[in-house]
Amino acid sequence: MAAFTKTLKSLKNPFNLTTTRIISSLPRRLTSAATTAEARSAESDTESSSSSSFTFDGNIGKEDSIYVKGPDPGRGSDAASSVTMPMSFMTGSVVGKRFYKRVTTREAEDGNGWNVMLDYRTLKTPAKRPLKLPNLFLAKAIAAEWEYQLPDGIRPFTMPLMRLACTALERVPLTRQKIIDHLMKKFNQDLVFCRAPNDNNLTRDVHDLQVEKIDPLLAWVELEFGVKPVVYTSFFGGKQDEGLVKAVESFLKNTDNCELAAVDAIASAAHSLVIAIGLVRGRLPIEEAVELARLEEDHQVDRWGLVEGGHDVDVADLKVQISSAAVFLGLSKAQ
Repeated sequence: MAAFTKTLKSLKNPFNLTTTRIISSLPRRLTSAATTAEARSAESDTESSSSSSFTFDGNIGKEDSIYVKGPDPGRGSDAASSVTMPMSFMTGSVVGKRFYKRVTTREAEDGNGWNVMLDYRTLKTPAKRPLKLPNLFLAKAIAAEWEYQLPDGIRPFTMPLMRLACTALERVPLTRQKIIDHLMKKFNQDLVFCRAPNDNNLTRDVHDLQVEKIDPLLAWVELEFGVKPVVYTSFFGGKQDEGLVKAVESFLKNTDNCELAAVDAIASAAHSLVIAIGLVRGRLPIEEAVELARLEEDHQVDRWGLVEGGHDVDVADLKVQISSAAVFLGLSKAQ
């Protein structure tokens, strides 16, 4: 928790209103291996609990509409009702108007975890299981995402913690090895291993900046995993020492589901597994992780100028993706 606290303090107002407005104006789609995996067929819901439910469903029809099913009159007034959402929730589309008034949290019926409640309905995962979160802290944070949805539409791209929770609880357990294979496939071409040439005036400044900013991270990688990383200038990438590859893969295999979901999301946003591991292990604060991910591009912006509506939106999006994954991981481990 000490490393996580240090990471959170490094972020200057991560939920800045301007940033939120920029991001909420555009539908965002996660591109990580876990979140782009095909959704599994929804299991039949055979629960007979007296609580109502809120679920996602991929078989609603062509329109991204919300389907509300009322209680069965034959079962009495205490029978369960359900609210079914389209699977487009996980891909970023606006999925319908806000249909609930209050968002609360409550302890799971078995006493193991916490649920989010939309009025009297229990929030469920895409596989129609109750969204059971490990602690009250994460449940409250996800409840806040639902509370701040506007009346005219539910916008999943403004709910990164909810998407990460669904990924960690539903998809990572089923696709863990595929996620690890996807991350390791791109490891040799990691952003931090690529070094600009220092033999001409066009790239020398970038090279010097990489040496200053990235070399300390590479030194930490060598200390952490016992193998010195190889840097290269080839456009086609290089090849890392087999010992380093195996050590990083072993680290990924030993992560829990929430950690792997966070690593995958950060690596996808930053184009760097090393930056993701550095942030998760407490070596990098959030602001420095964002800086390293955008090092070359920010250098070009400083030199040639910023394109409004382009570079600024990219920066805001990257900050949201990286900071939300770091916050999700920290909250999932809070006690």
